[in-house]
Amino acid sequence: MAEARSLTYAKLVAAMAMWGATWIAGRIIAQELSAPLAIASIRFVIAALVLAAVALVSEGRIPVPDSARAWGVIWGMGFFGIFLYGLCFFFGLQHIPAGRGALVVALNPVIVVLVAWLLGQERMSTRKAIGSTIALAGCLTVIGNGDPLALLHGTVGLGEWLIVGCVLSWTAYTFIGRRATQLLSPLATTLYASLAGALLLGVAALVQGDIDPAAWSWRVWSSMLFLALFGTAIAYTWFTDAVHRLGAGHASVFINLVPVFAVLQAAVLLDEHLGLSVLVGGILVIAGVWLTTQRKLTLETTR
Repeated sequence: MAEARSLTYAKLVAAMAMWGATWIAGRIIAQELSAPLAIASIRFVIAALVLAAVALVSEGRIPVPDSARAWGVIWGMGFFGIFLYGLCFFFGLQHIPAGRGALVVALNPVIVVLVAWLLGQERMSTRKAIGSTIALAGCLTVIGNGDPLALLHGTVGLGEWLIVGCVLSWTAYTFIGRRATQLLSPLATTLYASLAGALLLGVAALVQGDIDPAAWSWRVWSSMLFLALFGTAIAYTWFTDAVHRLGAGHASVFINLVPVFAVLQAAVLLDEHLGLSVLVGGILVIAGVWLTTQRKLTLETTR
């Protein structure tokens, strides 16, 4: 039992490292290609094929949505979490470093908590309020490249806004996903959302043009394969298994490691060096997110 739990933790941390590395892979693709949407589409086609194989092995079949409501939810997830997120992700990384982008997106859990509170789905405690305020202050510092008031001064660039778009689109994906899991398994939900998003990205890539796979370097191909196999299929499967074994609240706290891994890997692999004020802002984001989600962890581990 102890060995199995240790293995679960090891795979969970490895999944976080893979998700951190997706920012490095995305930055490489965004820097080498002016039209990266075809890569994004192929990524999710490959991921969907892997997830379909996993579903066959683990569930014995690939569940098929059998209602208009299920298909509507799947297309909603595909649009916000795959298509719109992909647009903001790749085009945002054409303008800002991978480490800064990852620190901004680390705000995701706090935005989800705030939206849930505004919609009346969750109560706002003092701990959540303080954590959200700290995380938002840190995020503004990161977005402003050290100046938390840059947003008010109108000096924030296109890349920063696009990465903020990642946060907003993932928040929408999260809330739609809560409904989806009532209709399909998490694995099947992600499978069909990946296919829907891949189709939308493929159409956008055709409209954008400038698709020449023969001209893609080995760095682009390897980055795309990493995003599909490790950053999507394997990392998702290991995280889902950890949620099953440890509980959603316990496993989700480890997501705070993603920006840490992203910053470290960007420094080693891309020679990115963030300023001290940006790093402080990132620490505030992570601390605020931890404080905001800590009560969920406490509740989960006392059940």
